[in-house]
Amino acid sequence: MNPSHRLSTFNITTLALGLAFLYLPIVILVIYSFNASRLVTVWGGWSLRWYFEFFNDQAMLDAAWMSLRVAVTSASLATLLGTLAALALSRGADFTGRTLFSGMLYAPLVMPEVITGLSLLLLFVALGAGRGFWTVTIAHTTLTMCFVAVVVQSRLTSLDPTLEEAAMDLGCNPARAFAAVTLPLILPSIAAGWMLAFTLSLDDLVIASFTTGPGSATLPIRIYSEVRLGVKPEINAICTLVIALIAAVIIVASLAAKLSDARGESGAPL
Repeated sequence: MNPSHRLSTFNITTLALGLAFLYLPIVILVIYSFNASRLVTVWGGWSLRWYFEFFNDQAMLDAAWMSLRVAVTSASLATLLGTLAALALSRGADFTGRTLFSGMLYAPLVMPEVITGLSLLLLFVALGAGRGFWTVTIAHTTLTMCFVAVVVQSRLTSLDPTLEEAAMDLGCNPARAFAAVTLPLILPSIAAGWMLAFTLSLDDLVIASFTTGPGSATLPIRIYSEVRLGVKPEINAICTLVIALIAAVIIVASLAAKLSDARGESGAPL
């Protein structure tokens, strides 16, 4: 083995400390979600009590369902719009207003969420729109669309444009060439963009607090309102379920990507 590639004690220690800093709090949260004690800092034995408490808490269930609906809808809209924007930026390099369009598209990446949330609130108030599910969904779509565009555009710029040209030379029109050649190649990046948008929407507190209304509180808002009065063991159970949901989405996406790669390899000509 090359000595430069060998892990030193310092590198191993640094890696262990970094992983502990990132994941140890999550591990502790998951363990204490099974704590039988009402005190979150005192271990009282193993129990599923707080998971049952969560499923009997109708307000929490409504907030969780609201967050899931918003996350799925906004992630799907952001994926569609972000992919179209990435196509416009990667294929239309010389169209008029490209710089302005890209600047407006990527503005939410650097814009503080407080400013974005306040701007959207003022817009909805000026339009007379009642705040609820759709205002939160539109706000989250605005926030996450730029992340999808970045992911998809980076994949599009690495593709060989002659692949589509070859398909069109063989008789495909541009739409069919895109669907048959380019879309399968960028599908993993589209899926990654959807997952990123879904996670960001599920996690958002600041923008949702500006754009939500009565009866449409998302799960982060509900958790924040509960935590201000003191951390309850039920919160640990809710957060553990969210972690499990995100982990399941990542695992399914990884398996789908591997299956897609395997099919591509099996169908490739020798």
